[in-house]
Parts: sequence; C-alpha cells; structure tokens
Amino acid sequence: MATHATLPRRGGTRARTPDRHPHHAIGWWLPAVLGVIVGFWAFYIHRDGGPTTGGLIWLGVASGVAFAVLCFALGRVQGRLPAEPRAAAYGAVTAIVIGYLFSLHHHSVLSSAVLGLGVGAGVTVYAFYLAHTRSP
Repeated sequence: MATHATLPRRGGTRARTPDRHPHHAIGWWLPAVLGVIVGFWAFYIHRDGGPTTGGLIWLGVASGVAFAVLCFALGRVQGRLPAEPRAAAYGAVTAIVIGYLFSLHHHSVLSSAVLGLGVGAGVTVYAFYLAHTRSP
C-alpha cells in the first residue's frame, strides 16, 4: 500500500499571529452611511415643509454624527460582548434613534418612548435569536 509523502511548508516554520484588531472598510463606512441617513431623516422630519434654516442643518449634522459615533463604538466593542449584552446594546441603540426621530415630528415624549421601547425590544429579541442560532 502506498503512503503519501508529507511536503514541507513554504515560507518557513514560523506561525503567523492573527491581527487582534482587523480594520475593515465596513467598520468605517457603515456607521458613516447610517449617520448620513439619520441626519437627513432628522432634518427632513423636523423641517416639516418649512424653509431650510441653519438650525435645521445643524440638527441634521449633530444627529447624524451622534448616531454614527454610537454605531462605530458599538461595532468596536461588539466582538467582546456576550450574546445577551450585545443584543441589548443593539436594541438600545435602535430604541434611542427611533424614539428620537419620532419625537422630532412633534409627538409627545410618552408616545416616542413607547414606540422606541417597542421597536428596541423587537430588535433585542431578533438580535438575541440571531446570536444564538448562528453561534458555533
């Protein structure tokens, strides 16, 4: 019976160490795109058909930058979080942005909070489900 010969590896015997913090383009672009969307959304909701003013532009810019920073921070720490806190973090970020955007259209704080908490709870359940069905 013939046996196969083991060939030596090319490039030496030194093992490569994986990069502890890989930098992917999606880690920068996704929060930026989401921030632009939320910024424009906040601008157009609060404008309500009126004239464009400097205050509305600053509202959109501040809203977009704040959401982009929040998404970027969550993207950087999500790999170190267990499934439950990660799902809760995604739900909290979603609840905050939905409640905030809903409040810009002259709704009460209570209705904005209820809508944000409802949508955030749904996102939390879905993120929890995804984390437990896709984990190895």
